[in-house]
Amino acid sequence: MIKNYLKIAWRNMLNNKVYSALNIVGLAAGMAVALLIALWVINEYSYDKFLPGYKSLYQVELNNTEQQSGTHTQTAISVPTAGILKKEYPEVKYVAVSDWMGSHDLLVGDKKLYISGASIGSDFLKMFRFPLIRGNAGSVLNDPFSIVLTESTAKALFGDADPINKTVRIDNQHDVKVTGILKDVPKNSSIQFSYLLPFSYGELTQEWMKNASTQWYNNSFQIFVELQPGVNYALLAPKIKNIVYDHAPKMRVAKPEVILHPLKDWHLYSDFKNGKAVGGFIDYVRMFSIIGILVLLIACINFMNLSTARSEKRAREVGVRKAIGSQRKDLIFQFLTESILITFVAFLLSVVFVQLALPAFNEITSSAIAIPYGSVVFWCLMMLYVLITGLAAGSRPAFYLSSFNPVKVLKGSIQIGKAAALPRKILVVLQFSCSIALIISTIIVYQQIQYAKNRPVGYSADRLVVTDMSDDLSNNYGVLRNSLLQTGMIESVAKASSPLTGVYMHTGIEQWPGKTAGQEGLNVGGISVSANYFKTVGMKLIQGRDFSNDWSADTSNIIVNEAAIQRMGLKNPINQLITYDDIKGPAKIIGVVKDALMESPFTPVEPTVFNHGRGGNFVIYRLSANVKTHDAIDKITKIFNAYNPAYPYIYKFVDDEYNQKFNLEVLVGKLAGIFAGLAIFISCLGLFGLAAYVAEQRTKEIGIRKVLGASVAQVWTLLSMDFIILVMISCVIASPIALYFLSGWLQKYDYKISIGPGVFVLSAIMALIITLVTISFQAIKAALTNPVKSLRSE
Repeated sequence: MIKNYLKIAWRNMLNNKVYSALNIVGLAAGMAVALLIALWVINEYSYDKFLPGYKSLYQVELNNTEQQSGTHTQTAISVPTAGILKKEYPEVKYVAVSDWMGSHDLLVGDKKLYISGASIGSDFLKMFRFPLIRGNAGSVLNDPFSIVLTESTAKALFGDADPINKTVRIDNQHDVKVTGILKDVPKNSSIQFSYLLPFSYGELTQEWMKNASTQWYNNSFQIFVELQPGVNYALLAPKIKNIVYDHAPKMRVAKPEVILHPLKDWHLYSDFKNGKAVGGFIDYVRMFSIIGILVLLIACINFMNLSTARSEKRAREVGVRKAIGSQRKDLIFQFLTESILITFVAFLLSVVFVQLALPAFNEITSSAIAIPYGSVVFWCLMMLYVLITGLAAGSRPAFYLSSFNPVKVLKGSIQIGKAAALPRKILVVLQFSCSIALIISTIIVYQQIQYAKNRPVGYSADRLVVTDMSDDLSNNYGVLRNSLLQTGMIESVAKASSPLTGVYMHTGIEQWPGKTAGQEGLNVGGISVSANYFKTVGMKLIQGRDFSNDWSADTSNIIVNEAAIQRMGLKNPINQLITYDDIKGPAKIIGVVKDALMESPFTPVEPTVFNHGRGGNFVIYRLSANVKTHDAIDKITKIFNAYNPAYPYIYKFVDDEYNQKFNLEVLVGKLAGIFAGLAIFISCLGLFGLAAYVAEQRTKEIGIRKVLGASVAQVWTLLSMDFIILVMISCVIASPIALYFLSGWLQKYDYKISIGPGVFVLSAIMALIITLVTISFQAIKAALTNPVKSLRSE
C-alpha cells in the first residue's frame, strides 16, 4: 500500500511540474534557512563545552557600585585576590592568575610573528585542559623562561623541525625555551591564544608586574578558578564577596564585591546589569532561532495554500476513492505520504543550498560551521526534521481534501475552491506579516547602526594610524618621530597608553573641590599621553592649555574631558587641584578637552583623565593629506624596520578599528536582511502560484468581462486587488508587533534612534511593490488572453 501511495505521489509531482517546483523550491529554501540557523545555534551553544570539567570553571570578576552610575562589573582584578582564594577557601580546587598580554613579537632566526598570547599561573593548564601534543600540563611551564606554542605557531616558527627545547626570542628582549606544544585552540573557545608563558615570566621581566602579588589596587589581571567536585557556587558566593573590601580599604568607596562568572556562560551571557549576568549574545541566538522557525512556517504555509488551492483537481479522485471503499484515514495517510515525499525531495535540495551558502555564512559570522555528514545522530535528527515538516505542511491539505463528500463531488454540486478561500487568505496574511516584520527589523537595525556611526567622535580619524609600541621603538622614540616627520609623509606623531578606540586603564579621583562629605570617589579612564597628542588625534581643547614639550614641567598636571568636569561639578576647573590615583600628591587641571568617543559608540562618554607620561603602548601618527597612502606606508615601513628590526611593521587605521565596534550590529543587520529577503522570496513563490491558480479559475469570467469591454488595466486590478488587501492587512498586523520587539531591543543602547512612522510606511510600500511585481505577470497574462479561446466551449 505504501508503495502504491509513493507511486501516486510521484506521478502527481510529475503531472503538475510548475506547482511541484514551487512547492519544492519554497520548502527547500525554508528548510535550508532553518537548518543553517540550527547549525549556527548549535555552534554558539557549543562554546567552551569541549573542555573537560567546564561546568566547574569560573572567572573571578568584580562588582563596583557608585551612587551616580550604579553597579559595574569588571573582569580585571588584582593578583592578591588569587592568593586569598587559594589559601583560605577549601572549596576552590585550582586558581590561576593571568595576564592576557595582547600581541607580542616571537622571533626565531629570520622568522617574525606578531601574535597574541598570555602569561598564566601554574594551575591554568590543569583547569583548562586544552590537548597537549607534547609536554605535561603539571610541569610544562615550571621554568619562568619557558613557552608553550600552539601547533600552527610552532609550524610557522620552526617548520617541520622538532620545536621542543628550541629557543624563541620574545620582543627582542628575552629568550625562552619551548617546553610544550598544544593543539590549535578551537574557534568555539572563548579563550584564544597562540602561545602561553608562565606568569612568573612577566613578574621577572615587566617592571609594572614585579610587585603585582602584593598590590591590591593594581586591577590589571584575570583570575580563573576551578571549584571542587560537588561545590555549589551559590553557597560559596557570600563567603568570597568581601575579599577585596576587607583587604583594600581605599577601594571600599566603590563597595567592591567578588563574584564568579561560570565558563559555560562566558560566550552567551556577557552583559551585566546591577552586578548580574542578564543576557548578551544569547539574545541574538534566540532571535535568529525564532526567525528560522518563522521562515520554515512561511514555507509550510506555501505548501498548504498551493495544495488546498488546487483541491478541485483532486476532488474527483477523492470522490472515486471514497465511493469504492477508501476510509478517510486512508486518504489522510495517502496525502501525508505525498507531503512527506515532497518534503524529502525539498530537504535534499536544502542540503545543497546550505552547503553552497556555508562558506559565505562562515565568513559573515566568523564561524567554522560544517554539515556533519558522518554523524548518525545528525541524519536521525534530519529524518525527524523531514517527518515533522512534512506532517506540518501536509496536515491541513490532508484533512481538508479527505473531508469531501463523495456524492456532492461526483455530482459536481460542491464549490471546492470557495470552501478553502478564507483559511487560505488567513495563511497568506500570516506569511506576509512575518515577512514584513523582518523587513521592518532590517531597516531599524540599519538605521541604528547609521545613527551611531554618524555620532560625532570628538577626534579626526581621517588618515590616522596606530602602531603598537615595542621596547625598541620606545627607546628610539625621539629619533623615530623626527625621522617620520622628515619624510614629509607624516603630519604629526604622538604616543599614548591607550589607542583612540579604547581606554585600557581605569583609576580613581578621590578628592576634588566641592566634593561633599560621604560623596563617593569618581571612577575614570586614565590615559598617559605625550606632547602633541591632542594635535595629532584632532581633539579640541576648549579651556586651558596643552602639555608642553618639557615633560618635567607637567608631571603633576592633567587634562580632563567634559564628562569628568560635569561629574565633579566644577564650574572653573582650570588650576583646580584634585587627588588622582596615578599622580603622587595633588594633580592640577591645566586643560579641558571636548568629549571623545573612545569606547562604545552606543554609550555616553565616560570621564577621562590625561596625564603627561614618558611611556606609551602605542605610536599614533597622521598621514599627510597630499600623499598617496600606499606611497606613505612604503616609506615609513623602512623607518619602522630600521628602529624596530625584530618586529614586523604592523599598522592599523583608526577609522577601521572604530568601525569594528559595530561588528555585532552589522552581523545582525546582514543576517536579518538575508533572512528577510528569503522570507519574502518564499512568500512570493506561494503568491505567484496562487495568482496563477486564481487566473486559471477565473478564465471564463475574464473572457466575459473582456467581451463586455473591460480593459487590460481593469482585469489586472480585478485579479490584484484581493492580494493587495491581504498585504495591507499584513502591514497593519506586522507593524505593532515589530514595534514592540524592536523597542525592547533598542533599550539596551543608551544612544539610540526613536522609531518613527516612516519605517512602517516604507516597509508597506516595499511589500506592496514586491506583491504587485509577483502577481502582475499572471494578472497581465490573463488579461491579454484572447477571450475567444476561453469562451469557445460555452
